[in-house]
This record gives sequence, C-alpha cells and structure tokens, in this order.
Amino acid sequence: MFSPAKKILCLCLFVWFAVQSLASEDLDIHDNSRISLFLQPGISFLSFDQREYFQDAIDTIYHEFLTQALDKRDTQNVAKQDFQKVNFCFPLYAGLQFQLRQDHFLSVGVGFIYDNESVVLADQNNRSHNYNYTIQGFPLFLEYRFAIPVNLMTLSNESLFSISLRWYWTLPHTEIYTSWGKLAAETPYYGAGFGISIGYLLFNWKNLYVFGDLGYSSISVKSKKQYADIVPDGPEEKAKWNIGGIQLQIRVSFGVWNNPVAEQDSTIQDSAAVKQGPAATSTVQNVAPATTEGDTAAADKVTEPAAKDAVTTAAGTEKTPAKKNDEPGENKAPAKENDTPQKSE
Repeated sequence: MFSPAKKILCLCLFVWFAVQSLASEDLDIHDNSRISLFLQPGISFLSFDQREYFQDAIDTIYHEFLTQALDKRDTQNVAKQDFQKVNFCFPLYAGLQFQLRQDHFLSVGVGFIYDNESVVLADQNNRSHNYNYTIQGFPLFLEYRFAIPVNLMTLSNESLFSISLRWYWTLPHTEIYTSWGKLAAETPYYGAGFGISIGYLLFNWKNLYVFGDLGYSSISVKSKKQYADIVPDGPEEKAKWNIGGIQLQIRVSFGVWNNPVAEQDSTIQDSAAVKQGPAATSTVQNVAPATTEGDTAAADKVTEPAAKDAVTTAAGTEKTPAKKNDEPGENKAPAKENDTPQKSE
C-alpha cells in the first residue's frame, strides 16, 4: 500500500505529464467569453484529521466482541475492517464566470462534497455489524482568476497559465452523520476558508474551454455539538473539522456571451500581397530557369536548333532600332547632298 504522500506525488506527476502532452503550441490563446457557465468535477484528499476518533471507536467495539467470546471458535469469528487513512472523494462544482477584462475573471459557484467511510465488524456469534461516518459539505465560493503573462513564464510554447484565489462560505446541510448521530455545522456569514490553485488551458474549441487546476483549500467548520454526540468516547468539546484539502479539478466552461473574434482586414491583406509582389516575381524568375534546366533537359536538347533561331530572330529584332538611331550616316547623307552646291563647268 502506498502512503498518502506517495499517492499525492504520483497524482501531481500524472497531472504534469498530462499537461505537457496536451500543451498547445499557440502562444496567443485567450478565453474570449464575457459570461460563461462552468462545471468543475475534481478529486480531493480531505484534511479531516478527526478520522482517528472513529477508528478508536471501531477498535473498542472489536475488543468488546473478543472479551465476550467463550471459546476459541467464538474468538475466530470476531473480525473487523479498518477505516481508510485518507478521506478520498470526488467534489463537484458549478457556477457562473465573468471576464472583467482580458484574462481576468470573477466567478461565483457552489459545490457538493460527499465522503462516506464504512466498515463491517463480525461478533463472536459471526453476526455482521456495519458502522460508518459521512462527511457532507455544500461550499459556496467567490473566485478571482487571472492569467500569468507569457513573458513571465520560463516555459516555452505554453499558453494561458492562470492562478485562482477563492473565498468559501458553507451552506446548510454541511454536516457529519454517523451510525451514532448527526453533527450539523454552523454557517457564519463572514466565510469559512480560502483556496488557491494554478490552472492550465488544456483544450479549447469555439466557445468551449477546458482547464486543469491543481490546488489546495482550507474550509474550516465547527458545530455547537460535541464529537461525543456522534462517536463513542469522543471528545467532549465543540466539534471542528475541515472539508478542504489537496484537490485536482477539471473545469469545463462554455461561453454564453462572447467577445467578437477579430478578423484581418482584406485591404491589409491586399496591400501585403502587393508589397510581396516584386519579391515573389523575382523569386519566380530566379527559380524558374533552374527548374526548367533540371526537369526538361531532354526537351532542351531536342528543341535546341529552334531555340537558337528564335533567340537570333529576337536579338535581330531588338538591335535593328538601335542601329537606326546610332548610325548617323544614313540620316546625314541627304543633308550633305542638299547643302553642298554643285559646281558648274
């Protein structure tokens, strides 16, 4: 069996590798929703240290069954199970999220925490007895979440890491009920605890965003009753317990009101194409001969005489106007005939 610390470490490593495998290569990803609804299931290890009271009660009942055994056979019938040393549960949260400005969010939500621990004992007559305790919580929270700027991150090719800060209140029916009684928690108006977590955008598609969060919360509650009211030989003082702890959460949010997606202006695209025109043309001119020489060598050999005639004709056509303009003899000959007087004999 793994210890709780090893389980938590393995869970953290699993989350890290999952984040790395699903990491997006885009550096400019933002949640474009102004108002969104979210659902956030999770896995939590509750910070419930009072579990030892219930284990001590089970050990006491087990020893009572042993003392009531009359012979070896009765002693062999006595058996017990132990409560888990870690309170492991799957909390579920839902709420409404507002984006105050880009990458700054304010959320309000409510959750449900439920952890049932049960054991079975057998007495000297081989009869089964079930004992259990259940931790139940209805936390209400206010959350502020903000994205970590990319230029502050030492990791590359990552996007939209965020930090969340929470403040919790407890709603009615936050309680502990056991095989021996029930313990209701108080609901103070000033709150019951805090939470902090770091999250990462795992996936997004249109208005759907999936975040992964790993964090810690402390939600301390108390009751007017004593633990002695819900467990044999419990402390005779006002009961206190914690329904927070280390938690891994997956938040799925859907934007119901979204910011318009900025599209690039067609005029800007056209101007960019015009600017790239000469460069593209020169590139084609430089590349085309190499491609022609490499791909059509056989065709060049066949059409070499025709190509030479075409080049000669083109060269003659281009040089003819130049000769007319550059040779002054042809233009000045009529002028000499007209300007020179003829001598009579």
